[in-house]
This record gives sequence, structure tokens and C-alpha cells, in this order.
Amino acid sequence: MKVTIAYIEEPPFGWTDADGSATGADIALADAVLRAIGVARIEYHLTTFSELLPGVQAGRWDMNVPLFVTAERAEMVAFSVPVWGIGDGFLVQAGNPKALDSYVSLAERADARLGIIAGQVQHDSARASGVSEEQIVIFQQQADAIDAVLSREIDAYASTALGNRIVASRVGGSMLEAVAHKRATDGAQHTPPLGAFSFNRKNSELINAVNRQLRLYLGSEDHRASMARFGLTGNEIDPALAR
Repeated sequence: MKVTIAYIEEPPFGWTDADGSATGADIALADAVLRAIGVARIEYHLTTFSELLPGVQAGRWDMNVPLFVTAERAEMVAFSVPVWGIGDGFLVQAGNPKALDSYVSLAERADARLGIIAGQVQHDSARASGVSEEQIVIFQQQADAIDAVLSREIDAYASTALGNRIVASRVGGSMLEAVAHKRATDGAQHTPPLGAFSFNRKNSELINAVNRQLRLYLGSEDHRASMARFGLTGNEIDPALAR
């Protein structure tokens, strides 16, 4: 049995190593689960974010690395059970010169520009918080958005708080800073957005097998140790287990 899984360049979730192999937290999780259900051959296909859903929908590959679950996306593909829950954050120039700590704070500054990867949920979140389209710059690849922050073409790049933290640590604190979005102060418990693998809706055999193994594996000692290698902790794992 062979399974092809698509991934994008977005550390710590997935990236292409120096030897050309796919690696990252989501890659490791996919490998553990697929091996456990008897998949003998796993192929990884590098693509862009905007191609993930159309590609699996058209059958160009069998599954995608996890991405945020939304009602709109669920009309296109079938999602697995959630595998992580992660809030948004900004990647900004070191020192955060425009003091950006939420979409609202950015919306309030007409001179602030926000970078977003095409098709990602951060676009809707930003607009819902009042960020205008004139303030938003769309990129196809994470690397281009990071370069835009470094060159001051944009003031912030919106992605997961965890992913931005990893990027900032790799680039160096003298150049970039990761800023987790300010939490709501209404006293309510807020579950971070959840991410899951996605599949062609007709591929029920693979979906069911992956879900059965995920329910056994998620939250286990082996799972937590594997994810810790990439910077994921209980803060990202436990919200998915509560669902």
C-alpha cells in the first residue's frame, strides 16, 4: 500500500531537509500513523498552500498535512480528527516598532501592512477584525513573506504563533521577533483553532484507518516526545484531545 501526502514549506510543521527529504512535526505524525496502519510506502509531494485542497480533491495525492479546519474547507474535503490547536501570531521586525499584538492593533494603524499566505485562515481573521484589503499583501510562499518583513515591505506576517516562534529563533532575535496575539479578556475559555489532515471525500477507507490510529496515538508518550522535537508541547496538543 502506498500513500502520497502533500506538504508545504512551513517550519516546524513541514519543510524540505538538506538531503531533499520531507521533515517536520506534521510529517513525523503522518509517518507514525501511516506506518502503524500498514502503509509500506509513503511519498511526500511538495506544493503550495493554495494547491493543497484542490490537489487532494482532484486525486493528485491521497492526503494533506494538517491545516486549520473550517466549514468552508469541510465542503471540499474530508478532515481527520483534530491533531493540534494553535493560535495566531505575528512575525515582526525585532523590537516590534509598530507595537502590533493583534489584528485589531494592526487595523488601527493605517500605515501598517500585513503579509498573509494565499488561502490561509488568517486572511479571514484579519478582515473580521477590521484589517482592510489595502493593508494586506498576499504571498504564495512563507519564505517570501519572511523576506518582506526583513526588507520592511510589510510590518507583520500572520501565521501560527508557534510557527513564527520557530522562524524567529532560526533567523535570529536581532532581526525578527515573534509576537503571540493578545488573548481575549472576557473571562471565557477560548479553544484555539484546530488543525487536521484532509482527504478526498471518496477515500473513506484511508480516512477511517487514519482516524482509528490517531485516536490511539494522539496524546501518547511517544506522540508527545515526537512533537517535542519540533517545539510542539501540550499547549498545542491538548486542545485537539478535548474534542
